[in-house]
Amino acid sequence: MKTIIRHAEITDHNDLVEIYRYPAVTQHTSQLLYLDSETIKSFFKPDNHFILVAEAEGKVLGHVTLILNTKQREKHSASLAIAVHPDFHGKGIGKKLIEAAINQADNWLNLLRIELEVYTDNQTACKLYKKLGFEKEGEKRSASFKNGKYVNLLLMSRLKPL
Repeated sequence: MKTIIRHAEITDHNDLVEIYRYPAVTQHTSQLLYLDSETIKSFFKPDNHFILVAEAEGKVLGHVTLILNTKQREKHSASLAIAVHPDFHGKGIGKKLIEAAINQADNWLNLLRIELEVYTDNQTACKLYKKLGFEKEGEKRSASFKNGKYVNLLLMSRLKPL
């Protein structure tokens, strides 16, 4: 299956809503399960978001979003958010999306820093981020509530090589 990475379009909203309806996706985000479609669509509307999607056979399989910092002294940085349809976990879609986001950040958006938060129990994501140049900066203890208990979040970042 040939996968292309492209900029998100308004017509992608239904596929993105479908992706976020899976507990296997939302459990790894800061969102609650069972979000309504309007809430999910609102994630993709802000002007300070740069959104890429992975598409195959006319269907969006996942997205990566760079949330550009709007603070005057922090415009060189962005936060990263990603989600991949559960049927395509472990198939390289997330890696392709993050690599494309890094290319945009380094070569077109003039970003020095990409940062993210990831649950410590999401070892697959942690390994992928590390493989793609993200480093652990710290750990937020009991930072989120998930599956009936408080869990830790890793703070990770990648700095553009100078």
